[in-house]
Amino acid sequence: MSFKLLSSPLQGLTDFRFRNVFHYYFGGIDTFYSPYIRLDGKMLVKASYERDIFPENNTTPELIPQVITNDAEEFLFVAKFVQQFGYKELNWNLGCPYPMVTKRGMGSGLICNPKKIGYILDRAHSETNILVSMKMRMGYENSSEILDTFPILDKYPLKNIAIHARIGKQLYKGGVDLDAFQRCIEHTKHTLYYNGDITSLAGFKKLQVRFPSINHWMIGRGLIANPFLPGMIKKGSNTYPYNRWEIFREFHDTIYKQYDEALSGPTPIKMKMQTFWGYFSTSFADPQKTLKKIKKAANAMAYKQAVQEILTNEQ
Repeated sequence: MSFKLLSSPLQGLTDFRFRNVFHYYFGGIDTFYSPYIRLDGKMLVKASYERDIFPENNTTPELIPQVITNDAEEFLFVAKFVQQFGYKELNWNLGCPYPMVTKRGMGSGLICNPKKIGYILDRAHSETNILVSMKMRMGYENSSEILDTFPILDKYPLKNIAIHARIGKQLYKGGVDLDAFQRCIEHTKHTLYYNGDITSLAGFKKLQVRFPSINHWMIGRGLIANPFLPGMIKKGSNTYPYNRWEIFREFHDTIYKQYDEALSGPTPIKMKMQTFWGYFSTSFADPQKTLKKIKKAANAMAYKQAVQEILTNEQ
């Protein structure tokens, strides 16, 4: 069965710069989702959000904007905002697990409120012609919360529901709950996409066997940890290119240059790259030693030297 791979957004990491460079060097992803647009009660979209979805800034095959909100007026505002750039679909984030979001009744903190979800979807479908898709966890407190939303969700012509097979309060700890994901398949008429812990070709193949009806697979942290992974999954091969580290170096140097130009001062670029290396390092022979070397780099020259040493040791 043919399948599609999608990139799950990571706030603060997978913006247009990362997406474009990733697609250029590695490919394998059919659809990218932008990190969510958040209004915080003001009917104004930040310039950084606008830049991220601006068509001229994006060179990937397909980009779908995402919104996080628990307010119908905000949803409608963002829907109309993205439509002016030619986007026909808006993804609604009911998956974010972080307390600063969930305590305000957004992200996975909204799943326990099917009535409000229904009200927002009703307004979206009666007052706009945008196609709505969902990104969800299975709940915040427990995995049965999502089951209570399906009778509401099934009333609307949603494009799909992408489900991260964890609950919100887990954050990213512990394993995914595949039995709970199976219950989701059995309790909704909607097309489901799977998300959660796709970190290897072998693991992906096991998921394919477990869920034969799923043909859209979303990769989040695993894509940053091993940028070659989507291409390997598409080819069905664990073999890296002969010039693996050369490709990675060019990819790294390109995103470093772009973020260095976009961010002001040495501290933001240092923090940005350290966050990336928190993921990159897991694909290196000694993840702890690799990350420690990056964190010890006090300035740009020391950082570049550390990267040089790390990549030389891998070759």
